[in-house]
Amino acid sequence: MNTNATKTRNRAMIFTGLGIALLIAIFLSPFASKNPDGLDRVSEDLKFGDKEAAEKPAHNLPFYKVFDEYALRGVPEQVATPIAGLLGTLATFGLAWGIGKLVVKGNSAPDDSRTDNDSPID
Repeated sequence: MNTNATKTRNRAMIFTGLGIALLIAIFLSPFASKNPDGLDRVSEDLKFGDKEAAEKPAHNLPFYKVFDEYALRGVPEQVATPIAGLLGTLATFGLAWGIGKLVVKGNSAPDDSRTDNDSPID
């Protein structure tokens, strides 16, 4: 098996998937429902939303100054959600890629000097 061809094919599949995810994040995110998401809906249904802290801990996070719910602050409303979707998708991809690089050991090319009768465990 040609490892370079496999790497190229895998990389093409990864970046094709990223491209599709970016297209969805950019072009379909503006059509997302304005209704509350799951946790917000449950808090409304069970009436425990009024028990939340006055000063939300999330407001102290650095990203709170940049993002407002699912939109970007300080950007026209028409592009705020698509840009937030773009940035969120890229951040998620970057985290997954980085974790994958840390978890998967370096270049694990097969050892060509071993014969079929050799045990892989020595």
